[in-house]
Amino acid sequence: MNVVPLALGGLAGWYLWERSHRRTHSITGGLHPEITLPHEQEWELWHNEFSLCSKKMRVCLAELGIPHAAHRVDLIETGSYETISRAFLAVNPAGLVPVLVHRGHPVYESHDQITYASEHSGDPGRLVPDDPRARAVMDRWVHKGSLVGDDPPKAARETAGNAVPGLTMPLFAAMLPDVPVHRILEGLLFHRLKMRPIGFLAMKVRGLRAVATTEPFHSMIRSSRLAMHGHLDDLEATLGETGGPWITGARFTLADAGMMAILDRIREADWESELLVDRRPCVQEYWRALKARPSYAAAIAAHEHPTVVRGTERIVALKRSDPAFAAALAS
Repeated sequence: MNVVPLALGGLAGWYLWERSHRRTHSITGGLHPEITLPHEQEWELWHNEFSLCSKKMRVCLAELGIPHAAHRVDLIETGSYETISRAFLAVNPAGLVPVLVHRGHPVYESHDQITYASEHSGDPGRLVPDDPRARAVMDRWVHKGSLVGDDPPKAARETAGNAVPGLTMPLFAAMLPDVPVHRILEGLLFHRLKMRPIGFLAMKVRGLRAVATTEPFHSMIRSSRLAMHGHLDDLEATLGETGGPWITGARFTLADAGMMAILDRIREADWESELLVDRRPCVQEYWRALKARPSYAAAIAAHEHPTVVRGTERIVALKRSDPAFAAALAS
């Protein structure tokens, strides 16, 4: 008996079965009371250490003092595509973190999650200013701190959050040596946005040095870097107008939770020397104040992932040893 056709048939059957149980689709933000998930506590959070939006959500929960159960979910950058596992897709069919769960009902999209948490925390005014003008400033920067759309780098000028993935490209490449190829291939089979695993596979093969000079990575990094310069100029002006120390003035708000996550990603990807040092004094002071808050220690510093730490170290080391690499990133 020829076992090859049987083996191929078995593989095809497995793939079709898996695919039928791993269907992903976009889902609207906000609370979904029609969905009830198994839960143990009033508040639960499905999150990842590295995820920008997970960082923002953890900061918000820490600032609000909301006790919650935490469920860690792997991203491919931190080891595997757990976000497209059958178990997690039952929590979020879009395969995205974070997911905030309140009394068993999921809340999707981080900008909706932080607003929902604030409104239902028992202290709804804690992170939201009363003054309408300050509220308008906060709302503008909540949007500016958000990731919008399936392809954020194409709209990097729209929000600072959308400029982050392009700036993170070198860090992605620096982390991928720790990620097995077969984990990335799983994304090719089951991820709804195929260009993402294709991009990760290309970075895995080419390596960190090549990412700085290879198209389309170089163009994406450059356009995102220029866009972030614009967003930080805007932030410098806003802080100057409100007088700081926070975006709306004296009160820390939801807008600051989002910018804390973004400025920390700038640190992780080693862009501080270009984007923050020796320029934008208001933003520099703002970043120092953010790092001094207990929420930064609890929600960000306490969740450092070793793969991310090694990735940052690799970027710093290569910049020092290879001036051409550093120049390519800054070109």
